[in-house]
Amino acid sequence: MSYSIGQDFRFRSLLRFTLPTIVMMVFLSLYSIVDGVFIARFLGSNSLSAQNIVWPMGSLNLALGIMLASGGSAIVARKLGEGRLEEARQDFSFLALVTLLIGLAVMAVGTVFLEPICRALGATEVLLEDAKTYLQVMLYFTPAMMFQALFQTFFVTAGRPGLGLAATILGGVTNGVMDYLLMGPLGLGMAGAAAASGLGQCIPTAAGLVYFAAARDGLRFVRPRCSFRMLGESCFNGSSEMVINLSNAIVTFLFNIILLEIAGEDGVAAITVILYAQFLFNAIFFGFSQGVAPVFSFNHGSQNEERLRRIYQICMRFILSVSVAMLAAALLLTPAVVGVFLTEGSNAYSITVHGLYVFSFGFLFAGVNIFASSMFTAFSDGKRSAIISFARTFGFIVVCVLTLPYLLGIDGVWLSVPVAETASLFLSAWFLRKYRGVYHYA
Repeated sequence: MSYSIGQDFRFRSLLRFTLPTIVMMVFLSLYSIVDGVFIARFLGSNSLSAQNIVWPMGSLNLALGIMLASGGSAIVARKLGEGRLEEARQDFSFLALVTLLIGLAVMAVGTVFLEPICRALGATEVLLEDAKTYLQVMLYFTPAMMFQALFQTFFVTAGRPGLGLAATILGGVTNGVMDYLLMGPLGLGMAGAAAASGLGQCIPTAAGLVYFAAARDGLRFVRPRCSFRMLGESCFNGSSEMVINLSNAIVTFLFNIILLEIAGEDGVAAITVILYAQFLFNAIFFGFSQGVAPVFSFNHGSQNEERLRRIYQICMRFILSVSVAMLAAALLLTPAVVGVFLTEGSNAYSITVHGLYVFSFGFLFAGVNIFASSMFTAFSDGKRSAIISFARTFGFIVVCVLTLPYLLGIDGVWLSVPVAETASLFLSAWFLRKYRGVYHYA
């Protein structure tokens, strides 16, 4: 295959290989962002706040799917590198079955406890009905959301990132078109917004089911081998990626509660837009790291140390360059980005513009932290990966969110992420230096 994970990569070929995954992650982030744009334009800032109030539940679903995808992919790619093709197929098939069962279970439990979940997430009486409507429809598509995460990762492992890219682009276009139709001419409101996202997620899910069922060579569906040891290893190895999304849910909840107290519903609308910007910029780093992870796993399995060192050097050059470019872009485009969602001159607009200027400095350090965690996952070193992820997305940031706003007011909220990313950078750099002799990437 021209996109085989075992090829002898150079800078341009590695970027070509990871580009489909980068674009995939950008389109994934655009699912929620496009929803937000149409919600803000058709329904108003309170409905935008309601979507953000229940989004932690969506983060939980993604956390479970990405945990199985990232952790399982490292194991499957390693076995492919070791020449154990049939065992890799059986493991992949079992992971797909587990993904389906978990998705159905989350959908059922969430539906039964719909209103208590919305209230626990902080929905006020003003936001409750919109929050319930959005969450209910989102839950119906939980299996598709989780399968999308699984197949996007395993398209890369199977050496077919272009197929994953095409499915994700088609899903993104479907999401945008359905957002307009369901919220505009059909007038379905929040239910339409959630359904549009779900229908978009169904496209990559259908593509994955068809491809892996029909494939004759390489990675494909076979009769699954029930291996709870492999499942446990996948969950542990992918725990860092799960921590990222689970922590996003908790941190979003904390942001919402604190900003409701400081600035009311306008504050929640502001953090919604700012988190959209974070999703979009960080998607580039997540996509690159996810795209290159099977390459690390394959060469680790085949013990090709020369290629590991070259790939690592390419990755660091790319990440450091893009980090600087992202900060510059964020500072330059802040008014335009905020203006897409909120009316210029409104209180919510003013709060958001100031907040995004401060928040943007976290983009300078996020890339190295995301990459470091993903690389250790690729080496099946779930412990190191989880420590970095937990510290970055939960430990440091929760401390900052719970302390800085009470010292600095609303500016403390916006500074929480940059301060947490800076602290995480020191931890990532220490691990990268300490374990370079263990995995031979430097």
